[in-house]
Amino acid sequence: MEGYIDEHPILKFKRGKKVTFFFEDKELEGYEGLPIAAVLHAAGIRVLSISERYNRPRGFFCAVGKCSSCLMEVDGRPNVMVCMELLKEGMKVKRQPPRGMAKDKRKKLN
Repeated sequence: MEGYIDEHPILKFKRGKKVTFFFEDKELEGYEGLPIAAVLHAAGIRVLSISERYNRPRGFFCAVGKCSSCLMEVDGRPNVMVCMELLKEGMKVKRQPPRGMAKDKRKKLN
């Protein structure tokens, strides 16, 4: 699959099996056991959420669970840090509106 690092001079990549999951109701593929944010990034999806205060796009930032840039809805659970949540077969991942913002007021995010 495109978007993943395949070779590195020091690190070895042991990936899980290729699985299907859903992002915003679109079927995608990724490697089981990788963080959801990394799989989305490899698929070209750079906007994970929008900021509450300024309504700005947020992407994959700290990758260690210390910020709130990657909070998404996973399998109906809100506020999941997708930089820490590992991908599994059939997961349903969605962007969530900032607190207090109605869904119909969100910007179209791609």
